[in-house]
Amino acid sequence: MTQHPLNLLMVSSEAVPYAKTGGLADVAGALPLELAKLGHDVILVLPRYRCVREAGRSFRPVCRITVPTLQGPVETLIEEDVIAVDRGRVRVWTIQHEAFFDRSGLYQAQGLDYQDNLDRFAFFCRATIEVMVYLRTACQWPTHLLHLHDWQAALCAVYLKTIARDRQEVQGARTVLTLHNVGYQGLFPGKQFENTGLPPSVFTPAGLEYYGSVNLLKGGIVFADYVTTVSPTYAREILTPACGFGLEGVLRNREDRLLGILNGIDTDRWNPATDPYLPAKYSAADRSGKQRCKQALQREFGLPETSAPLLSVIARLTSQKGLDLVAAIIPELVAMDLQLVILGTGEPELEAEFQALQARYPHRLGLRIGFDEGLAHRIEGGADVFLMPSRYEPCGLSQLYSLRYGTVPVVRKTGGLADTVVPLAAQAGQRERATGFHVEADAAEALLAVLRRTVALYQDRSAWGQLVEAGMNADVSWARSASEYDRLFVSLVLEESPPAL
Repeated sequence: MTQHPLNLLMVSSEAVPYAKTGGLADVAGALPLELAKLGHDVILVLPRYRCVREAGRSFRPVCRITVPTLQGPVETLIEEDVIAVDRGRVRVWTIQHEAFFDRSGLYQAQGLDYQDNLDRFAFFCRATIEVMVYLRTACQWPTHLLHLHDWQAALCAVYLKTIARDRQEVQGARTVLTLHNVGYQGLFPGKQFENTGLPPSVFTPAGLEYYGSVNLLKGGIVFADYVTTVSPTYAREILTPACGFGLEGVLRNREDRLLGILNGIDTDRWNPATDPYLPAKYSAADRSGKQRCKQALQREFGLPETSAPLLSVIARLTSQKGLDLVAAIIPELVAMDLQLVILGTGEPELEAEFQALQARYPHRLGLRIGFDEGLAHRIEGGADVFLMPSRYEPCGLSQLYSLRYGTVPVVRKTGGLADTVVPLAAQAGQRERATGFHVEADAAEALLAVLRRTVALYQDRSAWGQLVEAGMNADVSWARSASEYDRLFVSLVLEESPPAL
């Protein structure tokens, strides 16, 4: 339990189980629960998307607030769902605006971004400020800290220090912006800047202006009291041109207020001992059920039920994820008497390449284009090895699921992958800590060489079992990460010296 319970307002454009397009939703759905368990009073703010209405949760009206816009004041309904946790609760408040949020997608349709995304999320952020005002005046609940996620929530930090600066109801609130992927910045044409409702003085190189465009993530980085990202290694990588995506200079200016905190996973939802999606349950103490899961997975993909190592991929089929490297070495993997199953969707060229390879090697390669939550669990449960050769990866969650399920991760040495997978070292004395393998170079040959090492170790059942057991016993829960957020939040609110990178 925290020594200083805070009123935390968490602002995200998605969160499970309400709305999801990626890993942000998993974080925003799990972290509030862990912070509430520590004793903080947490309210999670989301847009009221169509999928939120269809999520099967019970919402009740809380209030109506008036949101200022360029077209005049807009009245919006706030509704609440409550999630009970140990020793507390998380309130989930949704902001309604049917014209903006009652759509088939969260950010795009048919692969194209909505043209009014700036207007949509500027409204969301301005409405969040009005929620803060309501909480202070009607509920005597002053917001101690505003935790913002990615570009969609970044304008909250800007508004607090500009157009809302003199409003007594929001005085004293501190802001933390978490960067989940600096590659997504919320870039819009410069002519749309007035749609933010901000004064022209903010549209400068020191503010939201970025080579003539509006950059919402940049605004959040500049105006937030503190910036975090999702792994210590990624916090260092984004200070370089390779991973800063043009914002490395802005981030270096905030380096003294930048901290990498690893993500965790929901260890109740991802637990091979209780997972309802698995055909057999197992644990670190008794792994016998994993073999039955493997056989069932082979049947599901139409592969022979052999003892050959079964490799797996669950990812967006993109070059950023290194899936072009996997495609390039499949003939060599087949020659090594391996099996591979792939679940994902992405770049049409890569999808077509994997489909052609599957037709060429139908008894070695299983492929599902798309996404299936249950199948993702069954792959984690049944595979022997998980491949994640990403060119960059802020944190990554799939390798954490793999550790939990005794599926040895082979990952590129980057970002959170480097931080969460302990590589098998050549020195025998260090092997008991190892949980997987690192691929050092961004090259197909490097990936193939590591997989040859992996397969060689797989033949040594005792050494392989030690690797699997170490991974299954690794702490991949949110508890550790939540305590780091707790220390940061409390130090900011109490104006102590925040932790350094």
